[in-house]
Amino acid sequence: MRPGATVPGARLLIALLQRVSEARVDVGDETVAAIGPGLLVLVAVERGDDEDSADRLAHRLVTYRVFPDESGRMNRSVRDVGGDVLLVPQFTLAADTRKGSRASFTPAADPETGARLYDRLVCAVREHSIRVSTGVFGADMQVTLTNVGPVTFWLES
Repeated sequence: MRPGATVPGARLLIALLQRVSEARVDVGDETVAAIGPGLLVLVAVERGDDEDSADRLAHRLVTYRVFPDESGRMNRSVRDVGGDVLLVPQFTLAADTRKGSRASFTPAADPETGARLYDRLVCAVREHSIRVSTGVFGADMQVTLTNVGPVTFWLES
């Protein structure tokens, strides 16, 4: 499935995963989160998503093989390399961009559901003994990162 497309009835938490050497989130003049090597993950919650979607996505994030092994092949997960995860809520990933010159946010979950499932995802990743930092749900954030590779993947639970 291509980004921006949804299937009616689908339960698809969206994650844009990037392998980074460092990343941080600032809100105003304050740095609210920062990590070293690991994953920066931009997260969107869509209508119909549920707790199971968050749990499945958490498992995929911590086990997805994006880090190089000794042969240089992407065979190691963030858990394997002891990396950090920075989760940043970004509802615009749920946009429908198929028509016109302005995105429709109809596929995005309402803010209450989005915040609840984002928090569930954060807790579920932490349950895998991963160090997790977070952006601020609903805030105007500035995200800074150094993408290594670059390596970027679009994941859906």
